[in-house]
Amino acid sequence: MKILITGNMGYIGPTVIRQLRASYPEATLMGFDMGYFAHCLTDAEIFPECRIDVQHFGDMRQLPDTLLYGVDAVVHLAGISNDPMGNSFEQVTLDINLRSSIELAKQAKAAGVRSFVFASSCSVYGFAEDGARTESSPVNPLTAYAKSKIHTEREIEPLADKDFRITSLRFATACGMSERLRLDLVLNDFVAGAVSGGKITILSDGTPWRPLIDIKDMARAIDWAVDRPLDAGGAFVAVNVGSNEWNYQVRDLAEAVAKVIPGVEVSINKDAQPDKRSYRVSFDLFKSLAPRHQPQVDLMTAVRELKEGLERMRFKDQNFRNSQFMRLKVLTHLREQRLLTDQLTWARAEAHTPRLAAVGA
Repeated sequence: MKILITGNMGYIGPTVIRQLRASYPEATLMGFDMGYFAHCLTDAEIFPECRIDVQHFGDMRQLPDTLLYGVDAVVHLAGISNDPMGNSFEQVTLDINLRSSIELAKQAKAAGVRSFVFASSCSVYGFAEDGARTESSPVNPLTAYAKSKIHTEREIEPLADKDFRITSLRFATACGMSERLRLDLVLNDFVAGAVSGGKITILSDGTPWRPLIDIKDMARAIDWAVDRPLDAGGAFVAVNVGSNEWNYQVRDLAEAVAKVIPGVEVSINKDAQPDKRSYRVSFDLFKSLAPRHQPQVDLMTAVRELKEGLERMRFKDQNFRNSQFMRLKVLTHLREQRLLTDQLTWARAEAHTPRLAAVGA
């Protein structure tokens, strides 16, 4: 079996690789990544890509057809990965997250790939205060990132058939410790604030709803989707991925962190403008389709693992929101150094990613 993972050098990629390597020890695992965040290692014992067979470097907007020859499954993680980056690079987000994703699905089908796994998002629901959203609920994408996800789903659905299964995983908000940790995620931010300065700063009024999922449970869902049987959802399925128990208001997340890390001060911005991104989500369909791949990490465990990981790193940076732990800050720094163009392509000759470079693990 041969599996291609795009965007494998990001936040969840190393954990996905661990999961797939454990489930498919004899498989050929290949990565394809632009390398923006390759240097953003955190608490990594080894270079995470040593766990795969081949690492390719390149731009999703120029992925060679030859890379898909003999591939059985594509796990498509690559993309501009959150709302702040999507808002700062809206056109690039549409190019990479939408147009390139559609083209990749077409390339994969033409090459004979059997399974296409697309990392989508529950953010497509936007603002929804009238009950938990199911897969048949109206969508209300409020940002370039969310719009790119739902439009990709709609464009690739017609490609699906019995020989080309497409699974769109609408993930809840990610959290958890990683070998390339991001702190621009709500729970990760709260734990970082508690560990570094004994304070959690809630930028909203604390009332918005968020469904969350640990990255290890995201990897379990991807594992299911790679070899999903046709009778578990049909040729195309878009499914909310998470658990009903992980629908929390933001202030509840802060309180959970304060229970694990005593003495933490929680500050709520009561004068904040209402956060339009507030929604609860039903994960009943995922539970029925993938009973053996359900989330296993609870909130307190995720908080403890983040705390322990940050402490192993001797993390003390109270100004972490201006550090390389924030993905937008990394891209901004690379652009300021003229290593990236405005289109987020590599600029300098010594930094320019080759059309196709491979390193065997």
